[in-house]
Amino acid sequence: MCDTCGCNVTSGNQHLVQPGGALSHTSDGSVAIEVLTNLLSENDKIAAHNRQHFDAQGVLVMNLMSSPGSGKTALLEVMAQQLKGRLKIAVIEGDLETENDAQRIRQQGVQAIQIVTGTACHLDAHMVHTELHKMDLKDIDVVFIENVGNLVCPASFDLGHHINVALLSVTEGDDKPEKYPVMFRAADQVVISKTDLLPYLEDFSPDKAILHIRELANDAPVLQVSVKNAESVEAWIDWVISEVAMQKQRLLDGVDIKTKTQSDGVLLHEHG
Repeated sequence: MCDTCGCNVTSGNQHLVQPGGALSHTSDGSVAIEVLTNLLSENDKIAAHNRQHFDAQGVLVMNLMSSPGSGKTALLEVMAQQLKGRLKIAVIEGDLETENDAQRIRQQGVQAIQIVTGTACHLDAHMVHTELHKMDLKDIDVVFIENVGNLVCPASFDLGHHINVALLSVTEGDDKPEKYPVMFRAADQVVISKTDLLPYLEDFSPDKAILHIRELANDAPVLQVSVKNAESVEAWIDWVISEVAMQKQRLLDGVDIKTKTQSDGVLLHEHG
């Protein structure tokens, strides 16, 4: 959890620390470490509720994380086109301001809800909870949560999702997994995006990026994707389809779902 930038208090959870809120006073009258710890604990409680809600609907939820401009929205747009007739998706968008990304997704005929975070540089479970009950999840197979563009804070907060996906654009540099280990260590899938630009960016090596991910002791699959290359996007879509099928089987079997976060590595959530 980030302790320095102040983003741990968001529009979704600020009621907890305001006068009269459950965390407005700590046991010894202080407001620092205990409040931060309690905020994370409250976040995880709401996240568990969110996950139960999604599970009850039979929906898989993926948390898409990356720096700004990595191509998350563009990938979702292409997916919306190529998944027609195969999977039905919905999207939760997170940005500091504007509904631009949600509008782009809606233009593809996909249900999209925008969360405007204001000064918070990440989504949290309270924000998602406020919006998820507005969503029509009937017949939805997978919900994509497009988190705020940021390589640090989003990996710290459980939203009630099942899978973390980290995007790494070739325009960012192949050393980003080494510089931002928390994000890439938490990833269940890594997507190297905008690979159509590789011929023009000689200093980016997909092999080096993958090596840095493996040095984090993360054996997550890594896909190289360009939204201009239908074959590369199809490989990503095949992975999503397989994860949806496994989620449905896990729910039938009552198997635990593992969600990685910065706070304690892996959280186990029981079903059934």
